[in-house]
Amino acid sequence: MTIINEFGSSNHKSIVKNWFNSLRDKICRVMEEIEKEVSGPNISSERVPGKFEQKSWLREKKESGGGGVMSILRGRVFEKAGVNVSTVQGEFSEEFKTHIHGAEKDPRFWASGISVVVHPLSPFVPAVHMNTRMIVTTQGWFGGGSDLTPVFNNHWETKSFHGAFKKMCDEYDGSYYGKFKKWCEEYFYLPHRDEQRGAGGIFFDNLNTGNWANDFKFVQDVGLTFLDIYPLIVMKSMNLAWDQDQKDEQLRKRGRYVEFNLLYDRGTLFGLKTGGNTEAILMSMPPEVIWP
Repeated sequence: MTIINEFGSSNHKSIVKNWFNSLRDKICRVMEEIEKEVSGPNISSERVPGKFEQKSWLREKKESGGGGVMSILRGRVFEKAGVNVSTVQGEFSEEFKTHIHGAEKDPRFWASGISVVVHPLSPFVPAVHMNTRMIVTTQGWFGGGSDLTPVFNNHWETKSFHGAFKKMCDEYDGSYYGKFKKWCEEYFYLPHRDEQRGAGGIFFDNLNTGNWANDFKFVQDVGLTFLDIYPLIVMKSMNLAWDQDQKDEQLRKRGRYVEFNLLYDRGTLFGLKTGGNTEAILMSMPPEVIWP
């Protein structure tokens, strides 16, 4: 399938797909190294340093194609961590095409992206989400972001996480951080509970300034900033002792994560509506949850 769209040229698509694959490999290497560093009162002889296991999937339906690779780690620092990449193409359904820019009259699309969700074992290490993507219809744009979900508020963690992304955003546009931070707060919100999902971060969509190379570099730096700051946050707290009450609080907090992803997350909806791999789409679900 060919979509006539300068933003989504074959060269651009190849560059983007290769970047997401290389970023996946970088993230997996760093997280596997962290798995080797755990010590302290919570280390268990039953848990060994986790390693990512990969599983490929293909999307083969009429007028569609592509696929992706799931990478899942279950370890002693990261109870469950998923790093998924996918590149798919096809046509949006009549029902869904009206919700996507540029697809109202021509339902064909191409999309590539990376999605990272981490649920740590320790309740003192915050969960995190990061994804970046490029979508092409008759229009083309980038989207994504990263947000932090601590169980217990930690000023240093929140300040460091936001500070890293503000510094990165300011290198591109002085308005980006404030705008994308507000977008994140509004997006990762649970209206049925009247509360934020976590400590926020940045979120953006429909990014197409007319300078493809600069927009793509921004998207790359979102991934690299995440890779710089999150491991520092993890290593600062991963060896602290915790008790069962604190673990239970983490499991309750994870329930909010499930509620958001199943009720409101547009990425989940996009994947399900475009015939994606259900296991990969629901990779974000935590390994254990409790509700009051």
